Amino acid sequence: MNLKNVEKHEKNMVTITVEVGKDEFAPAIEKAYKKQVKQIKVPGFRPGHAPRKVIEGMYGAEVFYDEAMNIAFPAAYQAALEEADLAPVEHPSVEVTDVSGDGFTFKATFANYPEVKLGDYKGLSAVKPSVEVTDEMVDNQLKQMRERNARLVSVEREAQNGDTAVIDFEGKKDGVPFEGGKGENYPLELGSGTFIPGFEEQVVGMKAEEEKDITVTFPEDYQAEDLAGQEVVFSIKVHEVKEKELPELDDEFAKDVSEFDTLDELKADLRKKEEDSKERAAKQAIENSLMEQVTANMECDVPDAMVENQARRMLDDYKMQVQAQGMTFADYLKMTGMKEEDLIDSAKEPALRQIRSSLALEAIVKAEAIEATEEDIDAECQKMADQYNMKVEDIKRYLPTADLADQIKREKALAVVVDSASVKAADEEAADAE
Repeated sequence: MNLKNVEKHEKNMVTITVEVGKDEFAPAIEKAYKKQVKQIKVPGFRPGHAPRKVIEGMYGAEVFYDEAMNIAFPAAYQAALEEADLAPVEHPSVEVTDVSGDGFTFKATFANYPEVKLGDYKGLSAVKPSVEVTDEMVDNQLKQMRERNARLVSVEREAQNGDTAVIDFEGKKDGVPFEGGKGENYPLELGSGTFIPGFEEQVVGMKAEEEKDITVTFPEDYQAEDLAGQEVVFSIKVHEVKEKELPELDDEFAKDVSEFDTLDELKADLRKKEEDSKERAAKQAIENSLMEQVTANMECDVPDAMVENQARRMLDDYKMQVQAQGMTFADYLKMTGMKEEDLIDSAKEPALRQIRSSLALEAIVKAEAIEATEEDIDAECQKMADQYNMKVEDIKRYLPTADLADQIKREKALAVVVDSASVKAADEEAADAE
């Protein structure tokens, strides 16, 4: 293999020109002959037994060249990458520019792993969001718990927002029923926005056993194209009106919904959990702010292919989330009226941010000569084992050590950025501004 030329383009695109000589091509031609001879019919010879020279005489010396190039290419390409110290992030586009019995020459064009030129990453500034937990926040948590534990009780009055109306409904467009427009004994929480705009508002005021027709218009962006923007009529019958009956907020409530015996203990626990949550969120906000500054200060041209690949990985993760909720991704697309390519496009901007942040941390690892020691790896494995109630040996068996080491090094690199930063609390920042 002879690496003849390396040409670098914009966006970290690279074209290499590689020459494969006779010493490498001749054995590949022989392998190609042995692989293909059984498929070639030659008069006077049993299938698979025709000599190579006879086949080449009938079909030309180049009869095995295509397969031989496929055989010789991977090793030549890999050797060229190592010699040029290149790391593709996608499969190359390959063009063969010359081929003969003495060898062949090819050009391979691909996006290369980007180089990073770090700017300032130490001594940056960030503001820590408020982590104060107010009584109102705790009260809101208790309110939500009461809502979740409320009973629905039948009432003999007109339906109000917040009530649940048990209804039959059937929708018609131009007098003809449409798919998905019918339901029986459906518990509709009024004011929840579950149904299309204008529907729930017209159920408000109805009583049990009351029937009426209502007219509504589907939104212009409704997923079913034949109904989007169309006016339809729903026939409605109310079977029952139910209101929420909230439990009393006392010690008995605390016992019913938690492991605590008193309401005060429950409140203290809710406050502690809210404080922990706000501390975690504040830590994440500080890290995000600092990494935004690090990536803004650095120079790096991320290849489009790298962004595309990351966006597709993010979409794959999202597909798994959708399926975990019991819905196929095809049904999700139909329900939302979106296309897969739309989701990929919308993921490209966050994908680029993730990539730039990851590249910055990798560059800091190199700049700071950061290592992951055996002690670091053992400690992280123990932490994960405790978290997932597994044995340390099983964690090490299932999680590649190299991946874990890379994760630890990135965390140490992030710590370099955070520990060297000047972080002020939000109230301090406000006071300074005054």
